[in-house]
Amino acid sequence: MTESTDAPAAPAPEKTPAENGTTETPPEETPEKAVEEKKDETPPPKEMRAVVLTGFGGLKTVKILKKPEPTVAEGEVLIRVKACGLNFQDLIVRQGAIDSPPKTPFILGFECAGEIEQVGEGVTNFKVGDQVVALPEYRAWAELVSVPAQYVYALPEGMSALDAVAITTNYVVAYLLLFEMANLTPDKSLLVHSAGGGVGQAVAQLAKTVENVTVFGVCSKSKHEALKANNNNIDHLLERGSDYTSEVRKVSPDGVDIVLDCLCGEECNRGYSLLKPMGRYILYGSSNIVTGETKSFFSAARAVSALLHFNYLIVRLFVSGARVEIIGCIFGKNQSKLIYSNEYVNYNVNTL
Repeated sequence: MTESTDAPAAPAPEKTPAENGTTETPPEETPEKAVEEKKDETPPPKEMRAVVLTGFGGLKTVKILKKPEPTVAEGEVLIRVKACGLNFQDLIVRQGAIDSPPKTPFILGFECAGEIEQVGEGVTNFKVGDQVVALPEYRAWAELVSVPAQYVYALPEGMSALDAVAITTNYVVAYLLLFEMANLTPDKSLLVHSAGGGVGQAVAQLAKTVENVTVFGVCSKSKHEALKANNNNIDHLLERGSDYTSEVRKVSPDGVDIVLDCLCGEECNRGYSLLKPMGRYILYGSSNIVTGETKSFFSAARAVSALLHFNYLIVRLFVSGARVEIIGCIFGKNQSKLIYSNEYVNYNVNTL
């Protein structure tokens, strides 16, 4: 007697009675159907709250919405946000007055501080639980944000998240303006616009770390009292909209060595008229272009006109044989093209 090696036949599918008394065979289980069922069982992604810009314009376009929690890619860290920084750049983005903004809707914010919850592959200088401040490309105004580790910085012991976001952007910009571009040295004088803002106050404070520096600050009259009461580092506080050039001349008849201008527009001519020979005029913004809830076409036109005139003054001095200090500027991409088109002056232009 021989044994058969054939595999036993699969049992026939069980038949179930139907309503009409007949029996029917249930459908066979297929791999595709199993995958679909598994997908149905997958829980939805976790959500977080975020400040989202739904369209360019006024505050009505800024909303707190639910968004999927971010994942961590290689070289990134995931931060649980405790505090966010609000800078003038955020206002420009909201109004759509920035070069190549993302398509709406998107999460706002360029500065945040908090605690690392997850570390991506390849990151060796941070660990879970570290307190950090970060400068992401948008997406900072959310409960969670993933940021490349190269834009994340450990907080000194004792520094709070609130202090970190108040200091980081403002003081980094101020430091670059004073010591990398203006080359501030003892016995110099400088005029800074928007002295009541974050960068303006940082400029005044850092300038006083250099011996015998005179600071002229221009800002709205409504901010003067608060500045004077808060450890004011500004030697001469001037009112915006007034004839501040005459006030500066009363104190310093020869003018100032450095002008830091974040306004552009008509202020270019006034500031340039105050420069001493070989002085430095640093234009690092154009907030006069942005007024009200949206971009102002007329303000933009005036700013560009003043910038062209300012550029012409430099070229005229150069052609006439006068010695002209190379001017350091921080511009957006479109403004940089305008400055680079000047073939007579070698500008030091950095693009943000």
